[in-house]
Amino acid sequence: MAVSARKRIWGWWFFDWASQPYNTLLLTFCFGPYFAEVARGYFAAQGQAPDLAAASSQAYWTGAQTVTGFIIAALAPILGVVADSRGRKMPWIWLFSVMYVAGAFALWWTTPGMPTLLASVMWFSIGFIGMELATNFTNAMMPGLASHDEMGKISGTGFAFGYLGGVVALFVFLLFFAEDAKTGKTLIGLAPAFGLDPATREGTRSVGPFTAIWYVVFMIPFFLWVREPAVAAGQKLGKGLSALGTTIRGLKDRPSLLVFLIASMLYRDALNATYALGGAFASNVMGWTVIQSGTFGIIAAIAATVASWAGGRLDSSVGPKPVIAWALVALTATIIVMMNLSPNSFFGSPIAEGSSLPDMIFYGCGVVIGAAGGIAQAASRTLMVFHTTEKDAAGDFGFYGLSGKATAFLAPGLITVATLWLGNARTGIAPLVLLFALGLILLIWVNPNGERRPR
Repeated sequence: MAVSARKRIWGWWFFDWASQPYNTLLLTFCFGPYFAEVARGYFAAQGQAPDLAAASSQAYWTGAQTVTGFIIAALAPILGVVADSRGRKMPWIWLFSVMYVAGAFALWWTTPGMPTLLASVMWFSIGFIGMELATNFTNAMMPGLASHDEMGKISGTGFAFGYLGGVVALFVFLLFFAEDAKTGKTLIGLAPAFGLDPATREGTRSVGPFTAIWYVVFMIPFFLWVREPAVAAGQKLGKGLSALGTTIRGLKDRPSLLVFLIASMLYRDALNATYALGGAFASNVMGWTVIQSGTFGIIAAIAATVASWAGGRLDSSVGPKPVIAWALVALTATIIVMMNLSPNSFFGSPIAEGSSLPDMIFYGCGVVIGAAGGIAQAASRTLMVFHTTEKDAAGDFGFYGLSGKATAFLAPGLITVATLWLGNARTGIAPLVLLFALGLILLIWVNPNGERRPR
């Protein structure tokens, strides 16, 4: 049965809707802070003082992400060649979807007082690798969805639709599943659904199976409506790797693209680390519960949804480069605020015990991170469109996707080192300021009009 072009686009958007909860619920706002609780308890049981246990918890979490980033960086170039060749992409998406579902579901067994943290981060990493590599292949389908002029709108709407899916999933989970550690009740005062036991944190632990089931259900439109064009036999891997080498060597003749790829590698890595640390930072530094972190996530995701849509309209009027620059300024300032915020002080000035000001400031940080992060991602994809042509879009966007994974380990690794060196989870995020600032500085040498040819 023939599938209309509009249905293909909607099916492609549904991948963002289906996969976003791995970032929103697991990486940042539900499993992340819950894992921080479990890890703090684990290190405290080893005799560590509270501050050191919190720092060890953060370092373990970012250390696992560093290893995961290395794996993604090692696999992405080879698999990206497959995506950009004429070989089929859908079987790979099926494979990585299985990894996503298995990794997410297994997080159910992350229990309080567990004897080792290794199994938990291993399964989380398997699912995360599946999500990232599946995204590589779905992004590689983008050039075949519509005309060159429609790419920016399709990309921006996809980001907004994905963030909206994350908001809805998070909202449902907080209302009916995630329990407060003290009261055992959900956000609206209910016991966790399906008789889940709050004493053993089954409500919060169900975030893994919930995310897996969400993905399975909402990937149905993708697999039904997204079709690959009929192609001849795919390139052999050797030819694909040779083509990749030619593309890399050719970057010396495309200086604006080269600088943009380096800049975006740095600030996208910092942004991903900011998302990954949000919930754990809220737990380790602010002392927030999973429900508080989840509420923070809803606010941030709503801001990202609206901003991603509006940002696309803004960069169509002033261009994507200034939009990205202002977003990076906002993100850098927000990280500095977070480094100087604690439940009882702000930039060294004491705050009365029990004051709601620290929480309100941190909620504000969530709004800025969500909005500026969404805008930066959408505008970055638009600026990449400016650096390519319809003829070259598949290869160039594939290379853009690969560059985004090449340093996926950098920010988590730097934060791990800084946190262990300083022995403080709050100041350990300082490397993010450096990465955002370097990305912003490098944008100076990026042509705001890219490499677009005159019509």
